[in-house]
Amino acid sequence: MEKQQNHIPSALHALGWTSVLQDQLGPDDNGLEPMRVAAVHRSTITAISVGGRVKLSLPAGMTTANFAVGDWVLADPQIHQITRLLDRHSLLQRQTVGARQLQLIAANVDTVFIVTSCNDDFNPARLERYLALTNEAGTGAVIVLTKVDQTPDVADFERTASGLQRGLQVVSINGKSQDAIAALAPWCRAGQTVALIGSSGVGKSTLLNTLARKSEDEAQATGSIREDDAKGRHTTTSRSLHTIEGGAWVIDTPGMRTLHVSDLSTGLDELFAEITELAPSCRFRDCTHQHEPGCAVQAAVAAGTLDAARLARWSKLRVENEQNTPVVTGARGNKKTSARGRRR
Repeated sequence: MEKQQNHIPSALHALGWTSVLQDQLGPDDNGLEPMRVAAVHRSTITAISVGGRVKLSLPAGMTTANFAVGDWVLADPQIHQITRLLDRHSLLQRQTVGARQLQLIAANVDTVFIVTSCNDDFNPARLERYLALTNEAGTGAVIVLTKVDQTPDVADFERTASGLQRGLQVVSINGKSQDAIAALAPWCRAGQTVALIGSSGVGKSTLLNTLARKSEDEAQATGSIREDDAKGRHTTTSRSLHTIEGGAWVIDTPGMRTLHVSDLSTGLDELFAEITELAPSCRFRDCTHQHEPGCAVQAAVAAGTLDAARLARWSKLRVENEQNTPVVTGARGNKKTSARGRRR
């Protein structure tokens, strides 16, 4: 970090600018200004520059669908138009029903806070989907357990969450308390960027308001979870970039009720490392770990060293990922992309 500050203006560094971004600049970029995407609209982009917020237009051939909150762009400061999108060091994206392209969620994120509440909304299978998404994006992940003041047994939630992935960090907070700022401070240093993802009503907006110390007039709208089914109401309707206590940046995202997996290569392997490591010991190279003789994974289940429910969830996500990921076929220069199967 100190090396970056030696040759990067402090004002740009405070926005999350790094030496990797600096190295992308060339002589042709003289006169252009680096700006960070704070919000994506239908036909324009709101960005943050050293001088403040700017509304940017796009040149012919560009659409806002190509941009994510957190992106860095080079723009002409005179006409407020984007010239170039810089390469990302991380990108959160997901498959949505009926869409041909992946939906961009957040870019250039250092840590993802996967937010869930200590009540009936807590769902290990759903958290695994968020973790797979985060792993594939190449960012760190922290499970943030909220509403700890409303449950008598936080430890049980912590044990279950920490067992979802090796080395996973879990933090329990009351999102309305100022203590949450100190608890999450290790990931919220100056120039760092975190993204809040999770279902509706788990406390993402409440946590953002606390971290950013927003006044009552500035605060993000919050919504409670329904008592009959523990499901939340959507309060955040679009992605947005906010500065928070300590000089970090937070990307707030709308709640995701459904999350399909697709286009995953290493995300599942990292999530289910205990299965990935056993697979080479199976008798058959293409073992599905369901019924084949000589399966090391099934042997681990029988021995009680691998949870059968965990294996079942791995199998479901693996099949879903294969069916949702397009297949590229055809000779070189005549490639075609087609769906592998029906989405589950």
